[in-house]
Amino acid sequence: MEFLDLPQLASAAGSVRLPGSKSISNRVLLLAALADGETEVRDLLASDDTERMLEALQALGVGVTALGGENWRIKGCGGSFPVKQAELFLGNAGTAFRPLTAALALAGGDYVLKGVARMHERPIGDLIDGLRQLGADVTYLGNDGYPPLQLKPATIRPGGTVSVRGDVSSQFLTGLLMALPLTGVETTVDVVGELISKPYIEITLAIMARFGVTVKREGWQRFVVPAGSVYRSPGTIYVEGDASSASYFLALGAIGGTTRGGPLRVEGVGRDSIQGDVKFAEALAQMGAVIEMGPNWMEARAPEGGLVAVDLDCNHIPDAAMTLATAALFAKGTTTLRNIASWRVKETDRIAAMATELRKLGALVEEGEDFIRVTPSTVKPAAIDTYDDHRIAMCFSLAAFATPLRINDPKCVGKTFPEYFQRFAEVTRAAPVIAIDGPSASGKGTVAARVAETLGFAYLDSGALYRLTALAARRAGVAWDDEGGVAALTATLDVEFQGEEIRLAGVPVGDAIRSEEISAGASRVAALPAVREALLFRQRAFNRLPGLVGDGRDMGSVIFPRAALKVFLTASAEERAMRRYKQLIGKGFSANLPDLLADLKQRDERDAQRSVAPLRQEADAQLLDTTQLTIEQAVDQVLAWFSAGRQ
Repeated sequence: MEFLDLPQLASAAGSVRLPGSKSISNRVLLLAALADGETEVRDLLASDDTERMLEALQALGVGVTALGGENWRIKGCGGSFPVKQAELFLGNAGTAFRPLTAALALAGGDYVLKGVARMHERPIGDLIDGLRQLGADVTYLGNDGYPPLQLKPATIRPGGTVSVRGDVSSQFLTGLLMALPLTGVETTVDVVGELISKPYIEITLAIMARFGVTVKREGWQRFVVPAGSVYRSPGTIYVEGDASSASYFLALGAIGGTTRGGPLRVEGVGRDSIQGDVKFAEALAQMGAVIEMGPNWMEARAPEGGLVAVDLDCNHIPDAAMTLATAALFAKGTTTLRNIASWRVKETDRIAAMATELRKLGALVEEGEDFIRVTPSTVKPAAIDTYDDHRIAMCFSLAAFATPLRINDPKCVGKTFPEYFQRFAEVTRAAPVIAIDGPSASGKGTVAARVAETLGFAYLDSGALYRLTALAARRAGVAWDDEGGVAALTATLDVEFQGEEIRLAGVPVGDAIRSEEISAGASRVAALPAVREALLFRQRAFNRLPGLVGDGRDMGSVIFPRAALKVFLTASAEERAMRRYKQLIGKGFSANLPDLLADLKQRDERDAQRSVAPLRQEADAQLLDTTQLTIEQAVDQVLAWFSAGRQ
C-alpha cells in the first residue's frame, strides 16, 4: 500500500486556488448533455468522479470535446441520448451514479449501471422507488435496494406525484428533479421525513435554473417541475471552486495560522457562492477562528486563545463537517457534531471511520447513528487508514499540527482534489530537520547530539534503533538473518530516549548496544528491507517541533529526503578506527586496533553495497570531513550551514 508521511507542522499561511466543485461539475455535465445546444464548461473539476461522468456521457453518444486546461465543450442531445443500449462503469462516483440512474431510467433505453464494490453497498432503493412511481422499469442485478442496476424504457404516468425519502441522501431528490423534465409532464415530488443536506438541493435548483428549468417549491417538502420544461444551453458556464475542499485550508489557517504565520486564504469560492458548504466558515468562527470573506474568497486565522469546542447541527454542511471532527483535536472541550446520518452511506461509513481513526490519535470518541462526539487528549503518532475515501485523507492531514502522521493510500484524494497534498505542502511549514549521515565512528553521533542541544531540537540516533533491534533479537532468540522475525520484533520495540540515556523495555542499555557484537548485529539487521521498512515511520515520528537532528546512514536519502540541511560527515578509516578504539577502552571494553580497522572497512563496504538504502553522499548534502577537525569545529560548521539556509 502506498503511504505519505507528514512531519509535525509548525504553521500555515498563503493562498490556495481551489479546484472546481465536484457537486457542481457533475450536475453541469449531465444537464449540458441533456440540453439543446452546445455548452462550454469552464473550470471543471479534474477528478475521478468527473472522469467517470465524462466517460459515461461519451459512451451514451454525447459530444464531448476537451478545450484545454479544465475547459470542455458538451454537445447536448436535447433530452434523448443517441446510444440506446450501453453498460456503464461509474466507479465510486455517487454524484455520477445517482443522477445518471434517474436520467437513464426516463430516457428510453436499455442500460446497465455498475460500480466498484463499495458503490454496490451504497443504498439507492429510495431513488428507484421514486422512479418506479413514474413508470420506470428498473431491475436490481444484485441485492435489492443497491446497485448494480438494469434500466429499460419507462412507461411514463402523466401528472403524477412522487414520494421520496429525504433523510438518507439528498442525491435521491437531486436525481429525480434533474430527470423530471425528460417526462414532459408536470410532476410533483413530496419529500417524506426531514430533508438532509438542503444546501445541495439549492445547488441543484440553481443549476437547473441556469439551464432554463425553474422548479417551484413549497418549503423543503414539495417540489413541482412544470410541464413542458426543457433544458437549454446557457452558452458558457463556470464551475465554482469546491467549498468542501475549502474547509481543509480554512481549518489549516484556524489551527496553524497564528502569529507564526497566516492567514490562509482560499480563492474561487466566497460570500456569493451557491454552495452550502461555505457556511463551514461560520462553524469555524463559532470555534473562535478569525474569518474574513469576500465575494470569491475566504480566509482564516487562529484565535489568540486557541479554538473552543462546539455543539453543532451539521445538516447544512454534511461533507465539510468532517473537517470539524479533526479540528476538534485542537479545541478546548468536547465537540459534538449532530444530524450527520448521511455520513453512514457515503464512500464509506464515515461516522465509524472517523471514530476509529480519531481514537488512533488518542482522542476520546463517542458515536451514534447521527452524531459524533470528540474530546481531545494527548495526540500520538499514527498511521491513518483512508477507506478509499478522499475526505478522510484530506481532513486527517490537519492532525499533523499535533503529531507526525502516516496517511495510507493518499491517492484516494484524486476523487475530488488530485493535487491536494501538493497544495497542502505549499502553504504549510514543517518542523525543520538536520540530517547527518556518514560511516561508522565518523563522529556524526557526537556532532548531531551537540547540534541538537545547541538548537533545542530533538535528537534521533537512528543507529541506536538498529542496535536496539539487534539486541532485542538476540535476547528473544531470533537470528539476525531472520528477516520476518526481526521485522516483527520492531513492532513491539519498547524504546525510550531520555537525553543521552537509552532504555529498552524500561532498562538502560546504552553500554550494551555499543559492544562490538551488537554493532555487527546492527549492521546485519539494517541490511534487511523488511526491518528498514518497519522502522521507517518510527524514525519519521521523531520529526516534532521545534525541530530534529538525526544521524545515521540514510537520514537524508530515505528517512528525511526534504531535510532543511543534509550533511555527509566522514573521516579517514584510520582516524575512525582510532576513535572507536579510544571509545571502547574508555568504557572498559577490550579492543584491538588492527581488528577494528579491518572491521570498519568491511562495514563501510557492506553499508555502501547493500541493496536497500546504501550509504552514500546525497547530491544536495554538504560534505564535512572531520579527520583534522575537533568536535567543536564540526559542530560550528553544521550550525553555520543551518543558519545560512534559514536566512
